[in-house]
Amino acid sequence: MSKRVEVLDYDSDWPGLFEQIRSYVWPAVSGLATAIEHVGSTAVPGLPAKPVIDVCVVVPSRTEVLPAIQRLAPLGYEHKGNLGVEDREAFARPEGLPPHHLYLSPQDSISLINHLGVRNHLRTHPKMVKEYGALKKGLAERYPDDIDSYIEGKTDFILRILREVGLTQEALEVIERTNRMSNIARPT
Repeated sequence: MSKRVEVLDYDSDWPGLFEQIRSYVWPAVSGLATAIEHVGSTAVPGLPAKPVIDVCVVVPSRTEVLPAIQRLAPLGYEHKGNLGVEDREAFARPEGLPPHHLYLSPQDSISLINHLGVRNHLRTHPKMVKEYGALKKGLAERYPDDIDSYIEGKTDFILRILREVGLTQEALEVIERTNRMSNIARPT
């Protein structure tokens, strides 16, 4: 799949855009979800990113996934399935909201552990933020029309962070395999 890759300098408006999305979604899922997390690069102050907010609705277990999917439908979110990422449901966003990807994951999923591990580590390691930002900008310049190569190019850096965070070898292998899959579907 080919999408234009654009990485911009950090925008201090991104947390407010996340809050706008969270405020829209939370009333529908609050009885099931434990949290709505701002994940991805827009969640890390100072980190260049694609200008799309990544949002994850967190549910306690797989039991709550289907009911949460059903609660998101009236808000205009179109369920797209897991798009090749185990325990991470993806949605197409409704019109009228800031550009974002909405995901839904059980709290013990590797996908969520990956998102939170990278985000939390970068938030406390400014040197890694600079290094990762430079990598992302370089990859976007090198692969402006190839999102799969852009994502694959970030994989070794992400795995380095996740090793520091203490993920198991099994979890690291799942994340690496997912990130290196070419033509994986991406939410729109």
